[in-house]
Amino acid sequence: MSSSAAEIRDPDPPCALAGEADWRVPLVFSSPHSGRVYTSAFVASSRLDPVTLRRSEDSFVDELFDAAPAAGAPLLKALFPRAYLDVNREPWELDPAMFDGPLPEFVNSRSPRVGGGLGTLARVVANGADIYRGKLSFPEARRRVETLYAPYHAALEDLLARARARFGRVALVDCHSMPSIGGPMDRDPGRRRADFVLGDAHGQACAPALIEAAETHLRRAGFVVARNDPYAGGHITRHYGKPRAGRHALQIEINRALYMDEMRIEKNAGFADLKTAIGGLIAALARIAPSLPTARE
Repeated sequence: MSSSAAEIRDPDPPCALAGEADWRVPLVFSSPHSGRVYTSAFVASSRLDPVTLRRSEDSFVDELFDAAPAAGAPLLKALFPRAYLDVNREPWELDPAMFDGPLPEFVNSRSPRVGGGLGTLARVVANGADIYRGKLSFPEARRRVETLYAPYHAALEDLLARARARFGRVALVDCHSMPSIGGPMDRDPGRRRADFVLGDAHGQACAPALIEAAETHLRRAGFVVARNDPYAGGHITRHYGKPRAGRHALQIEINRALYMDEMRIEKNAGFADLKTAIGGLIAALARIAPSLPTARE
């Protein structure tokens, strides 16, 4: 847990943007799950120890992709942790069992993510362990959505709209990491995973050229790459990926064993080499992005 875990208040602002001043290519990078500001109130409300609480975090992914600004593309990252609020969900995917009273009718309590305990406010971490000691109130959920979720998506929507207006098209790369072996809440429990999983919602979220460029580059670099299995793209990829409107979205999942000790949540000896390889991937995507279809093509 970072030293900021001692802070009581949520991060303000809730997200950080780098690279806007030198924006040269129709490309935007998003790291929605690498936030690590754990408030003392959240830690106190959890039945989990600090390291276990971080198991859902895409640790260090923002650092792996921090070459994006040098390649001419902005990088947006959340500062709050996924276990606290997940922006890669619809805004109101909530589990009624987590709350001390009835939820409003507009809440989506029947989504597969809610059923797995991983809604907008997660019930469990990645290994299936319950997060909270007691029940939450809906006003607390509303506060988190309004002060964290809404600003993140407003910032992301603004970046995509400006890129679309400036370049005629935009490619959003949503950056994630995954456990090296499928967990009990996953579609592939106990299965060893590829080095990278690329998700384009089974061809619906981006032009083929974008995912093909990513896959080709990674395979030539010696990595094992899978498409859409076990992750085809979350809410961000599916919501913002509208190729016919000139908005392309690609989700990238990185096997954590490549760069970190998954039990200790610490970087391992492979981190530097992987970061260099991802720098090459960023450059490859920056080359292909200007040729992606616009809304008129």
